[in-house]
Amino acid sequence: MKRITLLLVLLLALTGTKAQETTFWDRLETGAHANYVLPMNDFEEHTFSYLLRAYGRYSLGAFLYGDFGIGFGTNSGKDLDGGEYSSILLPVDYRVVFAPEFHRAIQPYVFAGLGGMYYSNTKEINSGYRMIPRGQSVEKSGLTLVVPLGGGSMFKINDWWSVDVQAAYNQSLTDNLNYYMDGSPKDGYLSIGAGVTYNHKWLDPDDDRDGLLDSEEKALGTDPLNPDTDGDGLNDFEEVNTYKTNPLKADSDDDRINDNGEIKQYKTNPLKADTDGDKLNDGDEVFTYKTDPLKVDTDGDKLSDYDEVMTHKTSPLDTDTDRDKLSDFDELMTYKTNPLKADTDGDGLNDFDEVMTYKTNALETDSDGDTLSDYAEVMTYKTNPLNKDTDGGSVTDDAEIKRGSDPKDAEDDVVKVGVAMVLEGITFKTGSAEITPESETRLLKALNTLNVFPEISVEIAGHTDNVGKKAANVKLSQKRAESVRDWFISKGIDKTRLSAKGYGPDKPIADNATDEGKAKNRRIEFVRTK
Repeated sequence: MKRITLLLVLLLALTGTKAQETTFWDRLETGAHANYVLPMNDFEEHTFSYLLRAYGRYSLGAFLYGDFGIGFGTNSGKDLDGGEYSSILLPVDYRVVFAPEFHRAIQPYVFAGLGGMYYSNTKEINSGYRMIPRGQSVEKSGLTLVVPLGGGSMFKINDWWSVDVQAAYNQSLTDNLNYYMDGSPKDGYLSIGAGVTYNHKWLDPDDDRDGLLDSEEKALGTDPLNPDTDGDGLNDFEEVNTYKTNPLKADSDDDRINDNGEIKQYKTNPLKADTDGDKLNDGDEVFTYKTDPLKVDTDGDKLSDYDEVMTHKTSPLDTDTDRDKLSDFDELMTYKTNPLKADTDGDGLNDFDEVMTYKTNALETDSDGDTLSDYAEVMTYKTNPLNKDTDGGSVTDDAEIKRGSDPKDAEDDVVKVGVAMVLEGITFKTGSAEITPESETRLLKALNTLNVFPEISVEIAGHTDNVGKKAANVKLSQKRAESVRDWFISKGIDKTRLSAKGYGPDKPIADNATDEGKAKNRRIEFVRTK
């Protein structure tokens, strides 16, 4: 019995907390039932049995009630031989009742509970038909747990009285209610009955069961027959007491998101149109810009959503709007480039490449001011876009390109009178004046110089190492110089601008004692004569 009492107290404590939101009497209903009882035990024949139950029922909140009741009744019938039995039942139980909104005058419900019951056999089976499992005894009275399950409906007569019709099955944990024991199953009983319920808050009811009394709803201007006056998915009680929103307005802060959506879906503040304080209201963030109404900077690029949308026109959902690999913030605040344009200056190089790779000015098409765009210098001519004279030969890159000289070779910038230029890369077959095909590239470069400077005349000088007889070397060097001169003439150079002379081994530029030195001494030179 102590355990049953402790369990009931615990159930009351767990479910009774919410009932204290208003006074106990505001939420209390009391009533009584008269029930016909149908014993459910080992025998099929039953005689008249009844159960009278008084109860108190109180609201736990929307649709839930706690029900505590005490009953008195009988459990009677006949055994297989016609012998009569009868027991007194004294159940005490606590039930949790679920009563969803249905109709103002009709309230169906279901319930489940737990309780304890005292029973006493007042009439033993007198036929001699009684089974007792070996080693057990049948007690005339005792205590048992009982589990009631059932449902019913209340029919409202007026604001304070209702007729209550109910059916329940009550399962005990004993097999002794009929003074007969065979071990299984345990005895129970079905009760069907009706009664009346008195509503103590009849002077101030809560007709829509939203947790607000009708008088409170009248003062607020809400509909006492509609638990959600503004139709936003939050009942009026929650709006008034929990969320402090306006129960008459689906969207309390006028941000285009209803209060339920703000609280349950987006977790925004239904009382503040701009939850994150970024100057965009929550509705615009959610429906128009698809940004996070809980974050000032949705994409984390250090620009607020408002600034991206309203000021810079960048995407608040992408840190790099123009996909140039520079974040919108870096473009705006560090490099001053256009975050909407991958190539701010339109020179063919995107901003990232200019800033990070080539170190050029992403705001200027020509960083070094040589009239060649940065793209042309980097991609076409392979010159330095940060130096207008890449080869340092005193002629700017654009001037060299216009006249046809190499902006990466200082030697062809200016040809000085009397200064020899070695035409490295011009080779001949061994012991011969026949130019090898590999010499074509270097010869074309020299040809370009002659074309760039049409006013000059040059001597093509042939040189050898000191291997062999001097006379033979002089003759060979002369023939090789003439071969080079003839090649230029064949390419359209006026022969009056060219002379050829072989010097043999007389003008070495390196030590003939080494193979490396000898190779350097075997050469063709340009010497400007005019």
